[in-house]
Amino acid sequence: MTDAELRAWIDSQPQTLGNSWIDQLDERKRAEAEFHDEFRADHKNEQKTAPNQRFYEAATIVSDYIDSWIENAGARTGTFLDYACGDGTYTIQAARAGANLAVGIDISETSVRNAGETAAAAGLQTRTRFLQRDCEDTGFPSGAFSTALCSGMLHHLELSRAFPELSRIMAPGGRILCVEALHYNPVIQYYRNRTPELRTDWEKAHILGLTEVNYAKQWFNVENMKFFLMAAPLATFFPRGVVRSGLLQVGHAIDAVATRIPLLQLWSWQFAFELVKA
Repeated sequence: MTDAELRAWIDSQPQTLGNSWIDQLDERKRAEAEFHDEFRADHKNEQKTAPNQRFYEAATIVSDYIDSWIENAGARTGTFLDYACGDGTYTIQAARAGANLAVGIDISETSVRNAGETAAAAGLQTRTRFLQRDCEDTGFPSGAFSTALCSGMLHHLELSRAFPELSRIMAPGGRILCVEALHYNPVIQYYRNRTPELRTDWEKAHILGLTEVNYAKQWFNVENMKFFLMAAPLATFFPRGVVRSGLLQVGHAIDAVATRIPLLQLWSWQFAFELVKA
């Protein structure tokens, strides 16, 4: 499928699907849609407004990694999919990086509308498209995308549906960057259990580990696994200022070594890997 064919197909589809579509989804997906509609109301950014936002100061190393991937591999040409796009930040970035067409999908109608408004304000409405869709059943034509990003969202899905659907809509040789939290660290898992208001029950119970990565090998080759963040998040408990900034640098230096050590690296907060369709 060419870029022009995909653009024409998308433009023939409704952008949002309405309450009747939401109502026919199962309870898990309705909860996801409601949760993220609330989080994205009035263009809120959940990383800036959530009580755990301090930890994302340490996680800039992860967002930098995603930025670099989009700039250097993810969106130089072809069609790019931001799978569960949220506010569309990465979709817009892919368009700016050179993707012929960057598409964001999300189950949240609020997120899709916000993302479209942001792209239009940036003058990128001709190279971006946003659709309200179910990531486990997207409805896209087969082989539509050359690259895709799954950033912090696979744990929201039933992987027995999501992985084959991703395989179906990716072109041969298509490459997907996946960035996820890890479930092994008991301290981090304790925090998740103590803050139920920050996530749905489903996502809390489905944080990824290596079992899920190995499961993906039924449909993809797995490449370039990396681990992030062990010591650096601890620095965010200190007050903002010179001390915190210095401790973040020390934490990232420690993590650069610790996250490369087998077994110890499994205590990382987040990890990334690429799925490549043969």
